[in-house]
Formats: sequence, C-alpha cells, structure tokens
Amino acid sequence: MKRAVLVSWLLLLMLVAGCQTPAGPTREAPAGARTPGALRSGTSTPAVSPSAEQETAPQPTAAPTPTNLPVATTAPVTADTPAGPLTITIFYTNDEHGWMEGMAEGEGAASMLANWQEAGYDPDGPYLALSGGDMWTGPAISTWFEGEGMVEVMNGMGYAAAAVGNHEFDFGLDALRARTLESDFPLLSANLRATNGELPTEWGIAPYTIVDVAGVQVGIIGLTTQRTRTTTNPANISGFDFIDYEDALREVVPAAREEGAELLLVAGHLCEAELVPLAQAVADLDIALMGGGHCNELFAQEVNGIVLVEGGYHFTSYATVTLTFDPAGDEVIDVSYEVVENEPADAPDPAIAGIVARWRELTDAELEVVLGFSEQGLPRESDRLRRLVPATWLLAYPQANVALTNPGGFRAGLPAGPLTFADIIGVLPFNNVLVDVTLSGDELEDVLSFGQAEIAGAHRESFRWQLDNGEPIDPDATYHLLTTDFLYAGGDGYRMLAAYDPEAYNTGIDWRQPLVDWVLAQESDAGAPLDSAVAELVGP
Repeated sequence: MKRAVLVSWLLLLMLVAGCQTPAGPTREAPAGARTPGALRSGTSTPAVSPSAEQETAPQPTAAPTPTNLPVATTAPVTADTPAGPLTITIFYTNDEHGWMEGMAEGEGAASMLANWQEAGYDPDGPYLALSGGDMWTGPAISTWFEGEGMVEVMNGMGYAAAAVGNHEFDFGLDALRARTLESDFPLLSANLRATNGELPTEWGIAPYTIVDVAGVQVGIIGLTTQRTRTTTNPANISGFDFIDYEDALREVVPAAREEGAELLLVAGHLCEAELVPLAQAVADLDIALMGGGHCNELFAQEVNGIVLVEGGYHFTSYATVTLTFDPAGDEVIDVSYEVVENEPADAPDPAIAGIVARWRELTDAELEVVLGFSEQGLPRESDRLRRLVPATWLLAYPQANVALTNPGGFRAGLPAGPLTFADIIGVLPFNNVLVDVTLSGDELEDVLSFGQAEIAGAHRESFRWQLDNGEPIDPDATYHLLTTDFLYAGGDGYRMLAAYDPEAYNTGIDWRQPLVDWVLAQESDAGAPLDSAVAELVGP
C-alpha cells in the first residue's frame, strides 16, 4: 500500500508540473468514463542506431523575410587577427537525448570530454564543441527534469552552440525558454519563424552566433528540421513555421558576414539525405562545415567543398573536423575529418562525472520506486513491449474498442531485474495524454491502415480489419479509438483524427499511467516475475 501511495504522489507531481494537452479535445466525459489519471502528461560510416521518426512532413510556406536579424555574440568580435593560418578543430555531436550517463558503462559525457581532452580539446583554445540538437528528451535523469541536467553537463563540456532540434520543444515553450536562459551556449535556428514571419527571439533562439576562436571570427548558423511539425507535439509549435533551409541560409549568411564572420559553420538538425542536396545548392555561400542530426547517423564526407558530418547518437560517438583557415586569403586551405566511437576513458573528466552523479542522486531520490520485477526484460524493439503499452490502455479505459500509438514514442526497453518508475519514464519519455476519438467503422479502418503504428484491440484478418474479439469492423457502426494527444494533434501525419472527430474527449490520463498501474497490479518480484503476465496479455 505504501508503494502505491508513493507512486500516486509522484504521478500527481508530474501532472501539476506540466501535462501537455492540445486545444482540440474538449467534450465532456462519456457516461461511465474513468476519472482522469494523475500522471504528468573523409569517411562515411553508417551508424547502427535507433531509427528516427518515420514520417512524411508537410512543407510549410516560407515566411516573409525579417529585417535586422539578431545575433547571439558569445565572444568579442574585435580580437586581433592571427598573423598566419590557424587550425581549428570542431567536435560535433547530435541527438544526445539526455544520455549523460551513456547507454553503456563508460560511454557517457565524462568519458567523451576526457577523450576530447586527450585529443587536445580546450574550449579556450582553437577548438569548438557543437551540437546538432535533440539534447534533452530521453532517460529519466534528463526527462524528469525537462533537460536541466543536460544543460549543466553541456555547459561543463564547453559547447559553443547547438542547433534547435524538434525535441527541444517536447516540454513546452516555457521549459525551452528556461533551458536557453540556463545555457552558456546559444540555441540556434535560422529557419524557425513565428507565424507572423518574425524571428522568435523571445524564446532565447537566435539564427546565428559569432564566436572568437583565437582571433578568427567564426559564424555558426543553426537549422531545424522541417519535420518538426510532425515529430514533436504539434500543440507546442502551433505558433511557428519552419522555412526552407536554402532560403534561410541565403538570408542569414550575408547578415553574419556583415557582423564580421570570417569562417562559416552550420549546426543543423537535418539528415544526410537533406544535407547533401543542400550543400550542392549553397556551394556559392562559402560555408566550410555543415553538421546534421535527427536521423542518428554517423558519417563524414565532402560535397562541393563543404564538409558534412553527423556524430551518431546518445554520446556513443562523435565527429571531428580540423580546418586550417588563412585570414589573409579569407579561405580554408586544408581540411581533415573523421568519425570516432566514444570509448570508455581511463580517467573520465571528474567535473562532468560529478555533475552526472549529482543528477543521478536527484533522480533516484524521486523516481527509484520499484514497481515490479522482470526476469528477461523487454528490449526497445520488442513487439511485446510495443503491444503491451496500448494493451494496458484498453484495460484502464474499457470504453475504447481500439488503442493506437506511434513507434517513435518508445525510446528505451524495460530492463531485466527490478522495474522502477524511472524505467517507465525512460521507455515513454514524452509528456502525452490519452484522447478518446469517436470514429465510424470506415474512419477507423482508414486510421488503422495509415502509416506504422502499434495497435491493441484490432488486427488484420484476410486483408480486413477486425476487433480482437473476432467481430468484423462494421463500416457504419461507431467505435472509440484511444490514442495520444500527440497523434490527435497531427503528429506523424495523423491529421485525419481531428478532422474525423473535432471534439474528441481528452481523458486527462497520462499515457504512462496504465502501464504503471498494470505493473503494480501484478505484484511481481524475483520469485514471481512479470514475464508470464506479459505473455498472457500480449502473447509470447
């Protein structure tokens, strides 16, 4: 009983702290509905990585060109120009996703910084650390605190700038503003616009920054994926547009040059498939380096004289680029690049290790509530894990006939051994709530057939959808589909949900709550693990 009370108290804190709900669902609860839950809503190396979100995003219309572009100047732009060529080394990461501890022992931020230092890295010397964005959403050590710990870690590592990734919006705009105020480095996006065409500087985001590196004025420009509209909660970005990358660069590069930038770099949250044609299109802008993100790729290559890199994901690897810049000729005269695995360091940086340890203590103090025990665990890509989550929704909300969620919402697996509240947050780190969408049978089949989804309560039989109780879906009957507010708001392209039911019912139930409740109800331990109950609910 004490354990359940403690978990409920923690869940209440999460709801108060920031349940994210779109404006759409407003209908009163149907008769018999459950009381809303309490949980807060030179080489090219392919990476073996978690798949990024798979979606087809709309291409927004470019906003009007603003004037008087602001610049985030993080160092004086009046330092003496070096007498001769200067070699600058860039360390590039992306899609860190809160993994300050590392996905395996010794792969975290403290080891990465030690490896950089062994290669000569000194943030006060001719070195730059850049991020391609998606820094915060991930394991509980970061997600529970909405990225605050990751900002402190990256401050300690000496990052000079970071692109705004789609997941920087996950915790809402107030949290984004809080993180930008805490960061010693600017968050950059040249193609992010308010819907009125203005730059959203009130949220602490600038299109570019100029950093003095040993007397060379280095302009760093940010880019954000145009897929952001369907890969974070659309309610959080309803006031923004994401204009074309090339248009943004052609607008911002002259402004950065006018401010004094001599050497231009781009930190972008976009995939290799977008970087390559972009490099071909802007070869005339004299950009030396373009970094990517979003697709968790690991590569380094040159296209049209521009070095393109992406550093992998989750601090497991990084890219390095060494540029020799000649101020007299205003040109890069030599370049080298490589991708590097983040091997465990013999002596991880003690300052970063201390920061990580303190955030681990804070996380454990709040979240290390044991809910149950699994003998084998469930890997992230496990079909059973992905069926388990929506299946528990139907148990918690039996008014619904079918439950549907997106694969991109799963960010970790359940480990073998004791299962804690922190583990659940690691699996489902986003702040979503469940929405009851009323559909006709025809509409339900259309939704179930769209894209890639994890579904409970229905399946295909001989090319037709039917309910798991064996009943065929009647095209003219009425059904209730339980899904997340992320998908209801149009995430991953599910714009038809709100079109079919503009007044869907927001249950207020955090999408993690049913899984937490179900695990607790099994009363599992080492002597009676959870595994057989999982198999009984969703199959072997």
